[in-house]
Amino acid sequence: SLLAGFVMGSRLPRHTYGFIQQELFPYYFHIGSACAFLNLTLFAMYHPSELLSDEQTTQIFVFFVCVAASVLNTQWFGQVTSDIVADMHLVERSHGLGQEVGLFASKSCRQLRASNPSYGQLSRQLTLYRALSSLCNLCCIACNGLSLYYLAARLSAL
Repeated sequence: SLLAGFVMGSRLPRHTYGFIQQELFPYYFHIGSACAFLNLTLFAMYHPSELLSDEQTTQIFVFFVCVAASVLNTQWFGQVTSDIVADMHLVERSHGLGQEVGLFASKSCRQLRASNPSYGQLSRQLTLYRALSSLCNLCCIACNGLSLYYLAARLSAL
């Protein structure tokens, strides 16, 4: 998925790439949230709360953090990011931009940010929400890594 993003971003016009991301990301976020919730639910079902060790309590906390980060990404950061991108695309289209190919902003987009304060504000908001969404994704990756470590440490033999 990450590799596909870089390939599409380097080969498609920016607005086409943005549209594809707008369509795919909700599925990605919802699937991630469902899997995180399933992990938490299954672990909790097989580990009654009155019998939890400290390690198992930590594991449930890790699953809960993963669910929270996933839901936050699904319900807030992903949607806000898509809305900001749509607003930016409208401004760019009105200036004849958006068909450039490549991952990085063109000189024209940089000039538009400098000359149009509202577009510059949208660009800063997009950077912030993309960073927050990425942090949520990294949090989920770390939580899943800790969960895998927890499971692997309990294997009797490989």
